[in-house]
Amino acid sequence: MKLSVLIAALRLRHLAGAALLSTSLAAYALPAGLAQGPSVEGVTQYTLDNGLRLVLAPDDSKPTTTVNMTYLVGSRHENYGQTGMAHLLEHMLFRGTPTLRNALGEFSKRGLEANGTTSSDRTNYFASFAADPETLKWYLDWQADVMVNALIDKQDLEAEMPVVRNEMESGENSPFRVLMQKLTAAAYQWHSYGKTTIGARSDVENVDIEQLRKFYHDYYQPDNAVLFVTGQFDTDQTLENIAKAFGSIPKPTRTLRPEYTVEPVQDGTRTVTLRRHGGTPLIMSLYHLPSAASPEYMDLSLGISALGDTPSGQLYKNLVNQNLATSVFSFDSESHDPGYALFGAELKPDMDQQKALKVMNDTLEGLAKSPLKETDLERIRSQWMTGWTQTYANPSSLASALSEAAASGDWRLFFLQRDRVEAAKLPNVQKALETWLVASNRSNGLYIPTEKPLRAPQATTVDVAKLVQDYTGKDSGKAVEAFDPSPANIMARTDLQPLSLGKDLGEVKMALLPKGTRAERVEARLSFKFGSPDQLKNQTATAAAVASLLSTGTKKLNREQISDQFTAMQTQFSTSGSNGRLYLSLSSNRENLPKAIALALDVLREANFPEDELKKYQQAVVTDLKSASTEPAALASQAIERYTNPWPKDDIRYTPSFEEGIERVQAVNIKQVRDFHQKFYGTGDVAFSAVGDFDKEEVRKALAEGLKGWRKAPTYQRPDDPLQTVAPKVFDINTPDKANAFYLADLGLKLQDSDADFPAVYLANYLLGLSETSRLWNRVRVEDGLSYNVRSQVEASSYEPNGSWKVYAIHAPSNSEKLGKTIDEVLTQTLKNGFSEQEVKEGVNALLNYRRLSRSQDTVVSSAWLNYLDLGRSFEWSEKMDQELQKLNAEQVNAALRKYLKPKEMVVAIAADHERQKQGAAAPEAQETEQGQAPAPAPTDAPAALEAQP
Repeated sequence: MKLSVLIAALRLRHLAGAALLSTSLAAYALPAGLAQGPSVEGVTQYTLDNGLRLVLAPDDSKPTTTVNMTYLVGSRHENYGQTGMAHLLEHMLFRGTPTLRNALGEFSKRGLEANGTTSSDRTNYFASFAADPETLKWYLDWQADVMVNALIDKQDLEAEMPVVRNEMESGENSPFRVLMQKLTAAAYQWHSYGKTTIGARSDVENVDIEQLRKFYHDYYQPDNAVLFVTGQFDTDQTLENIAKAFGSIPKPTRTLRPEYTVEPVQDGTRTVTLRRHGGTPLIMSLYHLPSAASPEYMDLSLGISALGDTPSGQLYKNLVNQNLATSVFSFDSESHDPGYALFGAELKPDMDQQKALKVMNDTLEGLAKSPLKETDLERIRSQWMTGWTQTYANPSSLASALSEAAASGDWRLFFLQRDRVEAAKLPNVQKALETWLVASNRSNGLYIPTEKPLRAPQATTVDVAKLVQDYTGKDSGKAVEAFDPSPANIMARTDLQPLSLGKDLGEVKMALLPKGTRAERVEARLSFKFGSPDQLKNQTATAAAVASLLSTGTKKLNREQISDQFTAMQTQFSTSGSNGRLYLSLSSNRENLPKAIALALDVLREANFPEDELKKYQQAVVTDLKSASTEPAALASQAIERYTNPWPKDDIRYTPSFEEGIERVQAVNIKQVRDFHQKFYGTGDVAFSAVGDFDKEEVRKALAEGLKGWRKAPTYQRPDDPLQTVAPKVFDINTPDKANAFYLADLGLKLQDSDADFPAVYLANYLLGLSETSRLWNRVRVEDGLSYNVRSQVEASSYEPNGSWKVYAIHAPSNSEKLGKTIDEVLTQTLKNGFSEQEVKEGVNALLNYRRLSRSQDTVVSSAWLNYLDLGRSFEWSEKMDQELQKLNAEQVNAALRKYLKPKEMVVAIAADHERQKQGAAAPEAQETEQGQAPAPAPTDAPAALEAQP
């Protein structure tokens, strides 16, 4: 996982936006045992007699429903010797109850995006699905069942233990994760925030089953839980279903133990040094903070974001701009008890870590001399509010945000924090930062002696109930339409009339789908195609640099000014490009989309590519490539890609090695960048899509004005990409000092997505390895516990018969041999026995549900339209795919499986620490697993992936 992605995942920030559709209950009698509580901006709380709190946020704007059951128990509630118990219990609940043994499998059958997560303050279980009363009722019934009837037996614990170990070690490949773990442990000497949620290996491996059951019976009770339901649902019926499902659960008589450990004020800088093979240099500084409910917390949070912002923050300017680091970051923990802020930077190997650390700490602790500016606060406030509105407008994100707020003390903190952000004043932000960002309150990678330590005040936990008891929030706002995401309705609502640019400049292919959304949000995409393979020879690195550097400056605006203008428009803007294609992405709102389009096109046309920005880009890319060159997954993938790639080095289809990639990036100069932009960027082959709340004519006008008078780009010619037939081969790649190993098998397919066989192959892959009921998942993860994540994947080109069938799994190096044999057995047995009619029926239903869910997401529909415009297709193609899936039977699916899946012809790459592999070979019965970073076990990305090949 890239460091930037990991940091974004760790930013525990409540974001937000528009208005919820509230349902009046004036004429509705609540079910027996249910009482209505506080209501804020369309979000209403109810409480059952047994203490269970229900928080409903109905919203008909998207035909999806999200349920999030949050138990107010996390790793901070674990006693000595119990670390990891909260997380282990999360795993065990999916092992089932007497009435349902395989929860994950059942979720997959029903097309639910479902999972569970554990943090320091809470454990939650959630599911998103296409709105359906029966599915909602079933999932609520499951939540009620698992609250009191989870089996938690010894046999299941033993079966799940290798999987938990597998996940435990999944973070050990990441220097960032390990350093952060060591840093929090050093900073928190007494409070449980110093322990990782995953727990200590010895505690997890030796967990007492009776203690685990007691932990479950103590904390998994209605009076310690908050149930959130967001999205499209019938409020009255949902309350009836909840009362029926949970009302019979008795209120517990036990009393939860009090929490009284308070971390003392730190009295001096603490230092942690970590040495491991691979990766890139990092520096970090951690400061204790008050809790998320504290009155000064949001002042601190805004200030922390401002300091670490790229490119406007002081850390970026003092480190990256001064060539002391390649990137910087900052975030805060947003926790129930006093938490922390983390600042850091990533460096190239030849950069001076001690100097960079000193500059970073001097910057953070020297704010009295170099204070924040009003523009810094307004920039971050605007970014925060944009994120808040996006969260508020998305039922799934809203459920998660409310869950996190509840874990911090009360779900109403979600709204209260917004109010505090709106009211934040620069003097308060500055004072809070100067109070808490002091050397005696810091832990980092170096020991820094302090003659006269300045200590922070004692942090305390806020009485959140008292804080929010009279809080009412703001008006709910207006309701938006209930949108039908069927292909037929998408087609009926989309305007496909192209936009003429005038003589010699061609036209813009258009797909405009205006519809009501919360916060009037809109997703827009723009693509440009240019050049032929011959024209683009030897320019792959240059093309990538041009696309990445577009927004770093124009003739009139610098990088910071461009960023600030998009922020002021509440717009997120990004660019990407390769192989003669450029993509622009805009996430904006009705009022600002035309202005955002105008600014994006001005940036595109008038980019001036500052030379210092090219140097920063090169440093960042080189750093990423060097980091990837030691990662098992990246090494395995590259080995197979290069083996199956026949193209010469100057061809845009060539796959370079990591070393070649670094050389190419370093060889790019500013003249090449500017010449490429001047030669290839222009009109000619342009497409635009927009989905959400916008005015069609204003958008057309903005595009026409923005592209008016621009040059025409060289004619685009797509490079042919025929199937490359290669001999089977096994790559055995050594990755020293990596706890994770990666298995990847790849098979070339003579298959195009328009072929008659494609729907059957598509479904066969889902049944083989894409779902939690798949053959690979059940055998490799559930039965044998060899991998935290094992999947198969099918891809097929839309242009020519060139596809691939892949199988991949993370695993412990000691289990490499066993994993390979197990996967071979699964493939062989599946080919022999095939899939049953029941499996096919359930698979079709699940895929159709996932595809419907994806079409309810504006980001997916906008991107899909851009893809269709390129291919000359429409959502009629998506509808046809749905129809073809529904026609499939087991005979057809098994025939396609046997026609295309040839295990003996696969190219396999296994990247692992050879020393650890030898240990496994010497002790084949050992079940201990050591893992690298893995995606979530649930098919979280399935909707987008499934619509991408509609």
